Amino acid sequence: MMSSTLPAIDLSLLVIRFGLGVVLLAHGYNHVFGGGKIAGTARWFASLGMRPGLLHAWLASATELGVGVLLVLGLGTPLACAGVIGTMGVALITNHLKNGFFIFRPGEGYEYVLVLILMAIGLAGLGAGKWSLDNALSWWQPGGWQGLGIATFAGCGSAAALLATFWRPAGTTVE
Repeated sequence: MMSSTLPAIDLSLLVIRFGLGVVLLAHGYNHVFGGGKIAGTARWFASLGMRPGLLHAWLASATELGVGVLLVLGLGTPLACAGVIGTMGVALITNHLKNGFFIFRPGEGYEYVLVLILMAIGLAGLGAGKWSLDNALSWWQPGGWQGLGIATFAGCGSAAALLATFWRPAGTTVE
């Protein structure tokens, strides 16, 4: 690869990280402080079958806020990407999948959360780039297959475990 393209790649990774991070920060902030605040978010989560609603409202919101900060800074990027994949994966299954693809459909389709998941998977494979704390601190930077595997396995695994343990949509019972 020509060295003249490297700054463009690093800038592109910064833009992707920053954009994804700010979106997650805003999402988490809105869950805690917007509209119905955390109590309203908890009621909504409970209505989706996430029991107890308050626990999951806090878990999702704290994860979104935390991974948002990590992505903006470019710190622990594969784990931050796993947080995006996990939280948005749960949102995809519990709320958006049943509404079809397009977000403008009633109940909001899954296109938005799918894009966030795919961005996180792609970023995990590429790594944080040179303009990140991961790079500045010469810290853990497993891009490539390792970063992709860590983020995808941890994100999908945590979402699956959380859903299997706590998701009880209307009409289901726990035996």
